[in-house]
Amino acid sequence: MVSGSVRKHGLAVAGICVLLLAGTACSDTKADGGNGSGGQSTPSTSQSNSPGASTSPGASTSPSETAAASIAVVPATGASSVQPDKPVTVTTTAGKLAEVTLKDDDGDKVAGSFNTDKTQWTSTDHLKPGASYTVSGSAEGSDGGTVPISSTFKTLKATKSLKASVVPLNGETVGVALPIQIYWNNPVKDRAAVEKRLKVTTSVPVTGTWHWVNSKQVNYRPMNYWPAGTKVSVNIDTQGVNAGNNTWGTSSRKIAFSIGKSVVSNVNVKKHSMTVTINGKLARTIPITAGKDGFTTRSGVKVIMEKFTTKRMDAATIGIKPGDPNYYNISDVKWAQRVTSSGEFIHGAPWSAGSQGSANVSHGCVGMSLADAQWFFNQTLRGDPVTVTGTSRHMEPGNGWTDWNTTWAAYKKGSALS
Repeated sequence: MVSGSVRKHGLAVAGICVLLLAGTACSDTKADGGNGSGGQSTPSTSQSNSPGASTSPGASTSPSETAAASIAVVPATGASSVQPDKPVTVTTTAGKLAEVTLKDDDGDKVAGSFNTDKTQWTSTDHLKPGASYTVSGSAEGSDGGTVPISSTFKTLKATKSLKASVVPLNGETVGVALPIQIYWNNPVKDRAAVEKRLKVTTSVPVTGTWHWVNSKQVNYRPMNYWPAGTKVSVNIDTQGVNAGNNTWGTSSRKIAFSIGKSVVSNVNVKKHSMTVTINGKLARTIPITAGKDGFTTRSGVKVIMEKFTTKRMDAATIGIKPGDPNYYNISDVKWAQRVTSSGEFIHGAPWSAGSQGSANVSHGCVGMSLADAQWFFNQTLRGDPVTVTGTSRHMEPGNGWTDWNTTWAAYKKGSALS
């Protein structure tokens, strides 16, 4: 038997069910909830109020078809001290991103890219330290509604900045032996991180490597001299790079330069002679004089660093004082081309005409007639090589552009990525 109280309770429940069925359009639901979840209800989905959105009575729509876009931005809005080398991401959980723009407080855009289905955008450029950034754009949900994107954050402030000065100049045409040289305004502790952001592109295949001279200078040279006519571009993409000791790259820069014709010269001090080969053919043999005893010309591969149609040469600059028998001060040395930092030049020397081709009487420079000096000057570019042989005094590292006096194997070891 069923007690009266139980019967009354059951009738009350039945009455409530009738009222619910009468006031609600219900679908037939099985005992397990129809979704294999043990009776758990399907999560609700938010929809945007967009024109044309249809919600007809009795329509059955899956959640993925009706979800509004939900945006997540990393770093979070209002964040500060964000590391400039960390990517910015914008993600939607439904639908796809329509557009995303990331700008700094100067209005400069940061490049980025979408994934295949446009559910995520990721910045590809590093950020500036100590800058404010704004993320804007929009996403379209799978319900057809549009959701705006708006977020702001700030990057950390660098204790020291990292900026680059470069040889050669942008747009310059240079000789076949010119090493690319980058001089940093502050020391680089994490050389590998910085070197990863340096890229050299050439118009013809060239094998080359970076080589750290010290913490404030990194050079690049090919395994062999640059091929004549090569177009070279250098991308110093160091904005936002962490160089260590809270030193951050504050800017990036690109330069492009060209390699001129091949002018390769060889000085034989013992034979008092210089040969000049242009594009592989002997162009001229020039009688010369080189350094006398006590002022021996250095042997090694030298690179033309500077060119002067007229140059004052004062012996005081190399430590010889007025009154010394070896002192000189000539105001108008013609066709002078510097090949060492310590003061060796190749130039016209009419005062030593009687010794050119037969004796070494200079203070270390390579001297020749004015006619030969002018001709040679007109053939060369900054960056052309001059190899000197015949003496026991050799080039010191760093006394000019001395990269070619290091073997290729040793030079490669100077890379932080080797």
